[in-house]
Amino acid sequence: MISRPIREGFRGVGRHWAMAISAAIAVTVTLIIISIFLIFTFHLQKFTRSFEQQLHIYASVDYDYESAEKEEKIKEQISEISGVADIVYHDKDEEYQYYLDHYKDERVREFMTTYSAGVNPMHDAFYVEAAQGSQIKDIADQVKEIEGVFEVTYGGQSTVDIVRVLENVRKFGAILVAALSLLAIFLIQNTIKLTISAREDEIRIMRNVGATNGFIRAPFVWEGIIIGFLGALLPIGLTYWVYQLSYEASGGVIFSQMFQMEAPFPFLYYLCGILLLVGIIVGLLGSWFSVNKQLRWRR
Repeated sequence: MISRPIREGFRGVGRHWAMAISAAIAVTVTLIIISIFLIFTFHLQKFTRSFEQQLHIYASVDYDYESAEKEEKIKEQISEISGVADIVYHDKDEEYQYYLDHYKDERVREFMTTYSAGVNPMHDAFYVEAAQGSQIKDIADQVKEIEGVFEVTYGGQSTVDIVRVLENVRKFGAILVAALSLLAIFLIQNTIKLTISAREDEIRIMRNVGATNGFIRAPFVWEGIIIGFLGALLPIGLTYWVYQLSYEASGGVIFSQMFQMEAPFPFLYYLCGILLLVGIIVGLLGSWFSVNKQLRWRR
């Protein structure tokens, strides 16, 4: 017949492994969610950058200022505005051709050419690119004040609203990923805390024989690292397989050419490396904080 201390020991070991498995499962679920939001956030940022690069401030030049010297002066003033990333100059002939190219019907283009009778009504123009989409309105307002600028357009308030919404979604994704990581740390911390409580007698014996805090702490910290590592394996496998399968099935295009997926390699290598690193760090921090707190209580 098994004695009570031995039975309690077996129960303690069983509880310990059950808690460790629960923590690993919690890390797995959390990292799967983190993986989804990392992919979502990355592609949202990619789309936002692509969208912002297509946003230009159109600044046409007044007819009275259409000379090389005056237009160079206008360009210099625009370049001095904070937030301007690039300036592209189009003369009125390029602008007129660009206008005609919008008409796909050849007959319409011929009519427009005949109607203008060789007179080009367009203006020389500057296309100004903002470093960040959120700056586009401020830059446009400053360009309007420059002498010699005839008209400034940039899409209006709707463009500003779209950029603002995209930025808010990006921030929300980043905050959610951080919150999920903190949740995983909390779960592992509680698991290690319960493990320490279950092994209180063992820790007391080690203290009595002169074991240092570092010696007592080490196995628990390594346990947290291993839990984080094991918890990251399934999310890494699922991320690698599901993303590659999705990319091949969709041809790398989501909805339209504007929404393109990142090529699987080396993107998946970086993403899986991040998941593994997050799992290990979460396990390390969760166990470290818990051990330090519990050891202080038991002094």
